Amino acid sequence: MTRTATSRTPGRVAALALLLVLTACAQGGSGGVPGDAGATSASGPSPLPSGLVLQVAATGGFTTPEELATRLPLVTVYADGRVLTQGPQIAVWPAPALPSVQVQEVDAATVRDLVDRAVAAGVTETGDLGQPPLADATTTRFTLVTDEGTAVREAYALAETADDALTAEQRGARGRLRDLLDELTGLPGTTEPFVPQTVAAVVHPYSGGDPELPQPEVPWPGPELPGAPLGADLTCVSATGQQAADLLAAAAPANTLTPWVAADGSRWSVAFRPVLPHESGCADLTVR
Repeated sequence: MTRTATSRTPGRVAALALLLVLTACAQGGSGGVPGDAGATSASGPSPLPSGLVLQVAATGGFTTPEELATRLPLVTVYADGRVLTQGPQIAVWPAPALPSVQVQEVDAATVRDLVDRAVAAGVTETGDLGQPPLADATTTRFTLVTDEGTAVREAYALAETADDALTAEQRGARGRLRDLLDELTGLPGTTEPFVPQTVAAVVHPYSGGDPELPQPEVPWPGPELPGAPLGADLTCVSATGQQAADLLAAAAPANTLTPWVAADGSRWSVAFRPVLPHESGCADLTVR
């Protein structure tokens, strides 16, 4: 009996050791990385990449080249929980030089839920959404980024009503995308002004402005103008760090008609565009 008991001891020890290892692995896998939206178990959904996860932007439409180049996305969601949206704009003319951008923080579970909602709304699908017979409308572009790749879904004239020109299936698909956009731009929680680390400035020569609304000149505190060609007779410069802070401070009381005066005395019109966390600067802007 003693030999029998002794012969079984190594097996029991090995079984106990295996149990401890499996328990430790299970505990480690369930905890994940704090604040990491992509931390999931082996049987759960695929992890999300760092950086940009979900974005909705309006593209095209009948507007000025400056507006096309400086237009901000409607909403941008990052894996770390930051959600950037367009803030309220004061209804005055001339409009403030700096656009309003708001940021709020959501938790990892909310980020995952927003990704799941985007999939359910059809962002990863490729079916025909129809083409309403409207001229010069914008196209709403949905971009979803996961470890499986990037999905882009575009709907022309999504905000406009033209149901008589669409099939029932197209109306349903467009309705799901509109509902998704409403959810993304109406998340509960508090927001605060977004302070960019980099600011882009879209520039063209000052044409004299409105003689009935003369504006005071402001010394230009940013990079040397006019900058690099952007298209449509526009150029672009970007400022970061302390130079960006100086530019934001100078632009805060300015408006869209402010004449900016460079060191050599030249005068410029400037449209400002906060650079978002996943962007680099002028290279991310387009006039198309």
